[in-house]
Amino acid sequence: MTSHHKFKTITPVPEAKDFIDVILSKTQRKTPTVVHRGYKISRIRSFYIRKVKFTQCNYHERLTIILTEFPRLEEIHPFYADLMNVLYSRDHYKLALGQLNTARNLIDGIAKDYIRMIKYGDSLYRCKQLKRAALGRMCTLMRKMKASLGYLEQVRQHLSRLPDIDPTTRTLLITGYPNVGKSSFINKISRADVEVQNYAFTTKSLFVGHFDYQYHRWQVIDTPGILDHPLEDRNTIEMQAITALAHLNACVLFFVDISEECGYTIQQQVSLFHNIKPLFSNKPLVVVCNKIDLKKPEEVEPEDQAKIKSMLTGKKTKMFPMSNVTEEGIHQVKSNACEVLLTHRVQKKLRSSRAASVMNRLSIQRPEPRDNKQRGTSIPQSVLKSRQAKANGMVTKAPRSTEKDLELRQGGPGVYNHDQRKYYMLKNPNWKYDVVPEILDGKNVADFVDPDIEKKLQELEAEEDELQKKWEKQQEDIMDDDHQLTNEEQDTLSKIRTKKSIMKQEQRMNKSMNSARIPRSRIAPKSIQTMDKELGGLGLDTSRVRARSVAAETSRRSRRDKRRRADVEDEVKAAKKAGMEVDGGAARGTSTSRVAKRNRRDEAGMKTLAQKQKAAKLKMAAEKKWKSEARKGAADRRVLDLKPKHLNSGKSGIGKRDWR
Repeated sequence: MTSHHKFKTITPVPEAKDFIDVILSKTQRKTPTVVHRGYKISRIRSFYIRKVKFTQCNYHERLTIILTEFPRLEEIHPFYADLMNVLYSRDHYKLALGQLNTARNLIDGIAKDYIRMIKYGDSLYRCKQLKRAALGRMCTLMRKMKASLGYLEQVRQHLSRLPDIDPTTRTLLITGYPNVGKSSFINKISRADVEVQNYAFTTKSLFVGHFDYQYHRWQVIDTPGILDHPLEDRNTIEMQAITALAHLNACVLFFVDISEECGYTIQQQVSLFHNIKPLFSNKPLVVVCNKIDLKKPEEVEPEDQAKIKSMLTGKKTKMFPMSNVTEEGIHQVKSNACEVLLTHRVQKKLRSSRAASVMNRLSIQRPEPRDNKQRGTSIPQSVLKSRQAKANGMVTKAPRSTEKDLELRQGGPGVYNHDQRKYYMLKNPNWKYDVVPEILDGKNVADFVDPDIEKKLQELEAEEDELQKKWEKQQEDIMDDDHQLTNEEQDTLSKIRTKKSIMKQEQRMNKSMNSARIPRSRIAPKSIQTMDKELGGLGLDTSRVRARSVAAETSRRSRRDKRRRADVEDEVKAAKKAGMEVDGGAARGTSTSRVAKRNRRDEAGMKTLAQKQKAAKLKMAAEKKWKSEARKGAADRRVLDLKPKHLNSGKSGIGKRDWR
């Protein structure tokens, strides 16, 4: 049995219409939708069987989630089981879940029967109609579950708003008549924020607060007020308090308003106590006399005092006065109630069989005397002297002051600076706070900290002398090699060195020219007028440059006109061969025109008119397919509507839109 169920994690329950729409839409999207003309009958059967099976699996999965996540009353704590019975009716709750379970089994049976019939379908039409009938019966069955689904969704929403009560933890349970100060008390001792008003039944459900006591987390529960009448006449609000009193192992705090400002006399409150007293059996009980700020316990009439004392029948029952306004006695009530409950829980564990099994595994060893000799206690003489000095009132040695005490005396953390020099172990303790010099007698003090510093210095000087001798020997060998060369070899060596230095200088100069150069196509061209203006401003003669530019432009124009006349003549010859009439446009084409001819991209690379006509026919044939599909081009892959609404809404009559 699980003692605590997570009601806030239950999946929302959809309405019947939304349930059906979600399942059918998923079937439409996740399964194939087109039966082609060339399909064999076996493939058609598997096509529709897949749709029926897919729909049945979705229904089964969704209903299983609902049935699994909703708590079973037999598997949860009796407190939550009875609370759900009070709030939602146990029979109605079980009936709703049972109807969904029956619907799940019926849907599985429908799918099984229709799949068997589709296997023997002899045509596309028969298989399709069987599939429609199967999905239709499933949807009709789910439509009948509308009331159960709506009821379970309301139960889920209410369960998610219930307070998170742990029936097994340390708990204080507050009860009594309405308007006796229960909600004010829970607001004082915990983090709860319960509404407090001066009229009855302000609290209509259970409220939970939490507080810490002796390093443990405690929960305190505020229950609605209870009236003194038979159990059958109590409403849902009162039954919540009765359920908590019956099932929670807690310390019960019964509040009594001795000022009678709540509207009920002490006699009525004592009568209610004796009426619900069977619910307090085997539980620690604390009677709280509240509102002592309005009326002192001594001012209560003797008859009422005797009635209040009649409530203290058992040994576990205690009584404390308290006031929420002046906060007098609140801490005393809280601490005593917690101590009483802790003692009760320990005694209960000791009385259980589990404690007996633990005690059986424990063994107690008692020492026995080995002889008859008396051995007294040995107390050091220093301890005896100290005790004698204290008894005579003499001042003994002051206790040792720790670093923590010094820190607190001298400003606390962040201000106090820890003195490390007082722990130095020197030959003379007076040297602890002397300033250590850096230079003494012309020598660096740090050089003499290491006792082996002189030995290391000698090794270092010997190593330096050895390196110096090696370098001098290498220099002598180099000089000897240079002197052994002839005059011609020395000239050649000098030339090689000169050439090497020149090459290094050239390499350094070429490094700055390694960047990419701007191509001529990127340089903006300048007109002849701009060049004439710039060079003329410098005093240069530009007549020859201008004449050369005019001659080049004339030759380019004549070559272009010659190519145009050749193209026109080729077109005329091709047209005559094809039997086409040629008008005087050819003659006009031979004349030089000032308007430049535009080059069409679709005619690029075509030498003759016949090639252009053949290319146009091939282009039209290639464009025919995607133009018929209303696409913009061969690369147009856009699908305008993946889930058309007209296929997923409304009713379909016989012979209309057979799409499922």
